[in-house]
Amino acid sequence: MSIHEHLPPRARKELKKIGWAKGIELVKLERRDRQNFHCATWLHKARDLSKEDFQQAVERELTGKITEPWEIVYFKLYQRQMPVIEKAIEIAALMLGSDRSRGYCREMICADFLAGANLDNGDPGTLLFSMTRFFKFLPGEQKQEFLKGLRKAS
Repeated sequence: MSIHEHLPPRARKELKKIGWAKGIELVKLERRDRQNFHCATWLHKARDLSKEDFQQAVERELTGKITEPWEIVYFKLYQRQMPVIEKAIEIAALMLGSDRSRGYCREMICADFLAGANLDNGDPGTLLFSMTRFFKFLPGEQKQEFLKGLRKAS
């Protein structure tokens, strides 16, 4: 109902062509811009872009930030596994800083696993990938300290 209440008649007519997901994104823009909503421009983008690209364009317009593409991943966990997983995420959050999302924490846990799994006769490319991801999250001062250590080692 929100889509029909907020979108101009022209946009409502196009809804079948562009889809409900894009209609929801258009409502976000209309709510922000009200009378200054450029319906024709955004309908054109909605027709031309994929759903994901259109959602990113709207997000960029609303926040001014370029967002990274994302995907929701589902998998089953057993109750007995939850304490271990929650503890690992909690420790990763402490190490990375509390402002990091649980998704970043899971990524770092996986990167740590890949780095360890590839130490002995593993793929050096995977090890380099893991180390690069870890390096990115170091504060500036620790990045410099890490680089000094590398220069000494080589």
